Amino acid sequence: MSFAAALTHIAAELALFSAVGFLLFAINDLLVDLIYFGRSLWRSATVYRRYPRTFGKNFAEEERAQRFIAIFVPAWDESAVIASMLRSCVTRFEYGNYRIFVGHYRNDPATLSAIASVDDPRIEPVLVHADGPTTKADCLNHLYDALLAYELREDQATVAVVLHDAEDVVDPLELTVFNGLIDGAGLIQLPVQPLPDPRSRWIAGHYCDEFAEAHAKELVVREAVGASIPLAGVGCAIARAPLARLAAIHEGYPFAGASMTEDYELGLRIGELGLKTMFVRMPAVPGSRGVIASRGHFPASFGEAVRQKARWLGGIALTGWDRLGWRGGLGERWMRMRDRRGPVAALLLLSGYIAALLWSQMWLAEALGAPVQVAIDPTLATLLWINLWLLLWRIAMRALFTGSAYGWREGVRSVPRMVVGNVIAIAAAMRAVTLYVGRAQPAWDKTRHTFPKEISA
Repeated sequence: MSFAAALTHIAAELALFSAVGFLLFAINDLLVDLIYFGRSLWRSATVYRRYPRTFGKNFAEEERAQRFIAIFVPAWDESAVIASMLRSCVTRFEYGNYRIFVGHYRNDPATLSAIASVDDPRIEPVLVHADGPTTKADCLNHLYDALLAYELREDQATVAVVLHDAEDVVDPLELTVFNGLIDGAGLIQLPVQPLPDPRSRWIAGHYCDEFAEAHAKELVVREAVGASIPLAGVGCAIARAPLARLAAIHEGYPFAGASMTEDYELGLRIGELGLKTMFVRMPAVPGSRGVIASRGHFPASFGEAVRQKARWLGGIALTGWDRLGWRGGLGERWMRMRDRRGPVAALLLLSGYIAALLWSQMWLAEALGAPVQVAIDPTLATLLWINLWLLLWRIAMRALFTGSAYGWREGVRSVPRMVVGNVIAIAAAMRAVTLYVGRAQPAWDKTRHTFPKEISA
């Protein structure tokens, strides 16, 4: 076999492997689309004709007591953003009865100074008596201990614990919505909406695309098929009672200290307790395009995006598989399978890109007159055509949801950003597998954060 023939054979085998995998994934994604649009049509034709839609302002207008809500903000090396975030919280919240517990470490005096610069009695710094960083979950467990002490000291009953990160822009109505809905659920997750970054249209921008689709469609379908809602770690509320139950089960610590994705695990563990997990996507007022959501900037550089996604992928697809297994009903198992397909998806993408590169070089050589013939098996050609049409559908879905959340220009940008997201996913999968195989000690592998200047001003 000649060298050219060998390359053609390798390209064909890689293409066949990736094409079969892409077909299975595309059918899986198509089923999610059908459930989402079918559910939307059914609710429009039945539910919303009998009951009025609910908006955030409805809860604000109700004569409902503002019960105490604790907000946990873990912070390691966050002196650049934490003060702006805290000032934003106490200014923006249209709710009075809350307290923000902010974790900081003994070897991070700059973060403590930034926290202390915000003079508000509703902010309570909580010292972690260890050199940071430990893990984010460990910091959260210290905040839980501080809440217990506060409840005893003040004889205070807490209705819910809300999680936020040090760079978040909170929604003015989120605590009001949590207060109004938490009695009916073990937890509530609001949408997460990354803020567009003009300095990073491609890296930071691809987060906008992925969350626009995941937090407008994927979580809706999860709830529809009876699967647990995984927490995103921000813009979410956990009812006080199930948090105490988890703490009782796990030696007093509700957050999994050895997990890289403690928020994701917490959502699934609360679902395993038999409690309802709720995803709430709700406009503030009628006619508003926006929804009540947690917003913030995401990593703007390739390296930071890879590190963050490697942590997510490793915690969900690899150690999450080890720690949580495959419990639950059909819908739960289906969604866990979708959560854990990241490493396989990255391998398929890498195979597909290598096959495309090899073929392109062979076709170029053939066009330049080299004695090379590139022939594609008819079965593979049919498979590639099917995948092409399914890919066009997937591109349309990405552009639709991104455009709906951010406007048509970002919808158009989302199409080439899919390639950027794929490259980041491949690099993140390689890093995640390397860390997993090496059994790296869980650590707070945080990325550098920024807070919007127009809000902090």
